[in-house]
Amino acid sequence: MDSHLLVLGSHNRGKAAELVALLAPYGWELRTLADYSQPLNVSEDGATFAENAARKACQQALHLRAWVLAEDSGLEVDALCGEPGIHSARYAGPQANDATNMQRLLAQLAHVGPESRTARYVCHATLADPAGQVRAEVEAYCRGRIAAAPRGQAGFGYDPVFEVPEYHRTFGELGDAVKSVLSHRGRALRQLIRQLVSVCPPCGAGTQLPAT
Repeated sequence: MDSHLLVLGSHNRGKAAELVALLAPYGWELRTLADYSQPLNVSEDGATFAENAARKACQQALHLRAWVLAEDSGLEVDALCGEPGIHSARYAGPQANDATNMQRLLAQLAHVGPESRTARYVCHATLADPAGQVRAEVEAYCRGRIAAAPRGQAGFGYDPVFEVPEYHRTFGELGDAVKSVLSHRGRALRQLIRQLVSVCPPCGAGTQLPAT
């Protein structure tokens, strides 16, 4: 068992890119579930982002006998009483994709004025040790509003309709570099790396912790 191996509880190698850079100074190796032949298929039927993240982290950690970082995230729209929330990925139904999810969201907000289209992205990230015990967890947010129509091609999910007011641009227009600094996921990962390093110190001494 490698004490400096961290598994990201996702098959998405794209999500791992930013995490690789954050872990590099501390001597940690990062893998994703795509690197394993038989990872668990964890049910994400919890009532909150926190429940889903904990299930994914703890069950995979115990199964793989490794440190696992898992996250659950989604979009909460104030005018829709927090929808789509934990159902963000399947808002338009079991066969939903990014385009159909955005179509349904915009239809639901068709008669809502610009001043009432406030929303936030939420990311709850959980770190579990090889015994399947939660060792750290954080929740981070990025606040914005829902645009009238998709703009930009970058990102995924609801990014083309999620506008950051300070930039007057959607995540789809801002691109990955800016999004990694502002996003709910980027903020959560930077906070969790600080906690990871505190519970399992880096291989080398004198390494500066990442800014949050």
